[in-house]
Amino acid sequence: MIRMMIERAHLSIISALARHGTLTRAAEELFLTQSALSHTIRKLEEEVGVALWKRRGRRLELTQAGRYLLKVADGVLPLLEQTEHTLAEYGRGRRGTLRIGMECHPCYEWLLDRVAEYLRMWPDVDIDVTQRFQFNGVEALENNRIDVTVTPDPVFREGLHYRSVLNFELLLVVGNHHRLASRSTVTPDDLASELLFTYPVARERLDVFARFLLPASIEPAGHREVEATEIMLQLVAAGRGVTTLPAYMVDKYSAAHNVVGIRLGEEGIFNTLYLGCREEDLEVDYIAAFADG
Repeated sequence: MIRMMIERAHLSIISALARHGTLTRAAEELFLTQSALSHTIRKLEEEVGVALWKRRGRRLELTQAGRYLLKVADGVLPLLEQTEHTLAEYGRGRRGTLRIGMECHPCYEWLLDRVAEYLRMWPDVDIDVTQRFQFNGVEALENNRIDVTVTPDPVFREGLHYRSVLNFELLLVVGNHHRLASRSTVTPDDLASELLFTYPVARERLDVFARFLLPASIEPAGHREVEATEIMLQLVAAGRGVTTLPAYMVDKYSAAHNVVGIRLGEEGIFNTLYLGCREEDLEVDYIAAFADG
C-alpha cells in the first residue's frame, strides 16, 4: 500500500484557490504554472480518492473534502510560518516575536503604555501588532495567527486563557462649549438630537448602542464612523457631534483637544479589558510575561 503524504505545497495551493477562486491568480501567488498547480492537486486527488475542487463556470469551488483540507491549511500554515520565523530569530540570537491582535481601537491606546515597559524587560523579543479592529481574535488565536489578543469581549473556550487587565468607565465626550458640557450625566434622550461619532465597529459591539441607546429605543440624529481618534476628537471639539471613549482616554486627550467627559446615565457604563492567549503558550516565558504577568 502506498502511503499518501499531505505536503505543505498542497495546503498552500488549497489556501490560494480558496482566496482567489481561479487557477490563474492562485498560480501567480505561488509562482507556479497553472499546469504544475493542477498536476499537484490532481495527483493528490488520485492518491486520496476524492475530488478537492469542482468548476463553476470560470471559477473553482472547493468540495466538502477540499473545505476540510482548507480548514487544516488555515491552522497549519500560520503555525509553520511562525515556526520558521521563530527559528530564524533564534539563529540571529533573538528569542522570538510576540504577535498581538487588537480587537478595539481603545485597546491600542492601552497597549501603547504597556509595550514600552515590556520591551525594556524583554530586549530579545520583538513585537508585531495586528490592528485589524474588526477581526475575530478567538479564531486568530486558535489558528495560531496571533499569540495574544487584547479585547473587551472575551470568548471563553477550552484551551484559551483570559486575564482582566483594566476596568474602565465609558464616557460621553463633547466639546467644551457644547450644550451638555456642564452636565454631570446624560440620558439617552440627550443624544437623540446629536450626530454620534464612533469607531468602525458593528453596532452590537458598541456599548453606547447596546447598553445605552437601544434599551431606551433611542437613535441618535446621525451616526458616522471615524477611524482615527485624533480626527474624531477634533470633530467633537469643533461642535460637529459627540462620541464616547473610555475614561482613561478622556483623561489623556481632554486638555489638548478641549473636550470633556460626561457619565452615561446615573449609574454609568463600565467595561473590562482582557488579554487572551492559548493555555499551552503560558509555558512560553515571554508570552506568559505579557499575557499573565
